[in-house]
Order: sequence, then C-alpha cells, then structure tokens
Amino acid sequence: MELDNHATAAVEDHHQPRRRLCEKGCERPINVCLCDTIPKKPIPTVTKIVILHHPHEQRHKLATVPVLKKCLDNCEVIVGRKLRYGDSELLDSLHDFAVENPDLPFRAIYLFPGKDALPLAEFKLPNSSAGDSDMINCVLVVFDGTWKHAKEMLHASLSFLSKFAIQACLDYDDRIEGGTIFESDLTLRKEPFSGCMSTMEAVARCLRLFEPNGLEIESILTEVLGAMVKFQVSFLKPVKPRPKVLKKTKEDDKKRN
Repeated sequence: MELDNHATAAVEDHHQPRRRLCEKGCERPINVCLCDTIPKKPIPTVTKIVILHHPHEQRHKLATVPVLKKCLDNCEVIVGRKLRYGDSELLDSLHDFAVENPDLPFRAIYLFPGKDALPLAEFKLPNSSAGDSDMINCVLVVFDGTWKHAKEMLHASLSFLSKFAIQACLDYDDRIEGGTIFESDLTLRKEPFSGCMSTMEAVARCLRLFEPNGLEIESILTEVLGAMVKFQVSFLKPVKPRPKVLKKTKEDDKKRN
C-alpha cells in the first residue's frame, strides 16, 4: 500500500513548470531518471500480480506502481476504487472457476493487514489439480493508495474478491508508530504504523516467498525503490528543531553528563 505524506518536496511540486521526461524507458523527469536501475527487460514471474491503483495515485510523484509495472512482466494494473467483475480477465477467470468449483481451495490472495489475515510466511497456494491445469498457481492482489483509500478499496471490492481469494499479510504491529523517509532507505512516505510499506516493497517481500528466485527478485526491486528514496531525500530541506525541542534536548544532554 502507498501511504500518505503531507510533506512537499521539489520532486513532487505540481506548481513547477512541466519538466522534460526521460524518453529512454522510465518516463520520469530527467533529474530523477531510474533507467540505470530498472531492469533492462521486465522480470518474468510465476506469480501474477494484480494491483488496484487508486486514481489519486496516478498524479502522485512518489507512487511506486508505474515503476513496479516496468520492472515486472506479470503485473496488471487496474485504475479504480474497487475491483468488480469485468475489470480483469484474470480475476474473472478465478471468480468463475471458484463459483463452478466451490469445494476446491482458493487460488489467490489479497494482501492487507488485519486480525483475520493469515501471515504470509505461513501461506501456501495449492498446486494445479486435475481439470484445472490451465489455471495460474499464484495470484497476488494488492491495493495501492493512501491507508484510508486502501481500506475503502478493500471493503468496496470484498463482495467480488472474497469469492476466490483469501486475506494474507506481512508482519505488522499497529501499536507501534510507523517510520519516515529519514528512518529507512526504502520508505518514501510517512507510515501510519509499523509494518506498513510501499506497494513496491510489499510486492518484493511477497515474491521473495513465492518465487524460486525470490531473493534475487526482491533484491532488484528494493534496489530500484532505494534509488527512488535517495532522489527524494536529495530534494528535502533540512528541518531545524523547534526552539522548545532544542531546549529540551540540551537539558537532557546536561543530565546525562
């Protein structure tokens, strides 16, 4: 999930004159080109990824989905606020198969934290069984938007999604405050709680578990994400401590000494 951040940096200033975009492949502004980091050819995966991309994220300069789409060969992006029948041939086929074979195990997961979500490390998708050799073995559905938008997108999609997919999650702890761009090489926006991460990082962590060469794929994706973070950090201005905070810090230092 992409998480909201109210901080504004030069890299995402909508009031600046339109900048020249890279025409070599990444289609990002020239000064934040990622062509040297993005794989020359999209990475093939057994896992099929479907991302519901909130319309607001299309305008966000820190969205990772456009870059992720260029990195992965088996990645489908649907722009909208809910998943429904007719949006994706892949999901429609899963829905139809599940309706016709209600006793067979689910063939897809949707990634979202929650008390009913199965930890992803414990999740194993079934192999193809007799009669469905053409079915994909692993489909990962991800919601891309702010935390608020992602929850709305999930709830709006459940009547369709729950027919063929079950909920899973990566490790998280909603009792601990999330990190910021200053605390992690992979964090682009302020996270609401511990374990939240960008869509690109979440997909990378999942592919590490699902793919035969998962560690290699995760490394490539996180390297691209790390390059995005470095560009963003280079545009941020140093923040001076507020007077009260500065005074408190000096008093704490004196006590220690």
